[in-house]
Amino acid sequence: MPSLCWKRLPLFLLTLAVSGCATAGPSPETSARLGNPKIAAPILSAQLRPGDTMLVSLLGIPEPSNSNVQIDEQGRIRLQYIGAITAAGLTASELSQGIRDAYINKKFYQALDVSVNVTERYIYIGGEVQRPGRIIWSPDLTLAKAVQSAGGFTLYAKEARVTLTRDRKAADFDVQLAQRQPEQDPLLFPGDSIQVPRSAF
Repeated sequence: MPSLCWKRLPLFLLTLAVSGCATAGPSPETSARLGNPKIAAPILSAQLRPGDTMLVSLLGIPEPSNSNVQIDEQGRIRLQYIGAITAAGLTASELSQGIRDAYINKKFYQALDVSVNVTERYIYIGGEVQRPGRIIWSPDLTLAKAVQSAGGFTLYAKEARVTLTRDRKAADFDVQLAQRQPEQDPLLFPGDSIQVPRSAF
């Protein structure tokens, strides 16, 4: 009898493992947040991008200052005394260090602390929507939500072929399908660009 129990044990464990795998799939909402196979998520989504707005604080100096700046299309910001400095592609921490080094290397200060706090990040939507332009990014923003934030489609929109561009790579999505099936609704990241084409009919 004991030998029979030991023979059955591996089969029991295998059944348990298979059943556990079968019930542990992510929900559609979770799948949308994990990205979409049509277009990859940025490798480093914490990197600053053109359009990001931030508060740069210079501290530990005789006259502390705060500056609201925005990264321009060339990926730079401009600060008093040091002029243009590259920001796009860096994290907030890396930019803080770069600003600090620039002020010290140019002999404006011997020592200072720099704080960079991102206040707003954006995605862009154009084409056949009611209000094309910038939309403030939030961590739960998806393609369908972005279209809603832009006032919805115009009567001439080709809703089944909306183009999402990220890091110079583009993919087409059916927003009508995304509205019905959350797993088909890609999560957006700062700097994403959406283009809604005009239907031929």
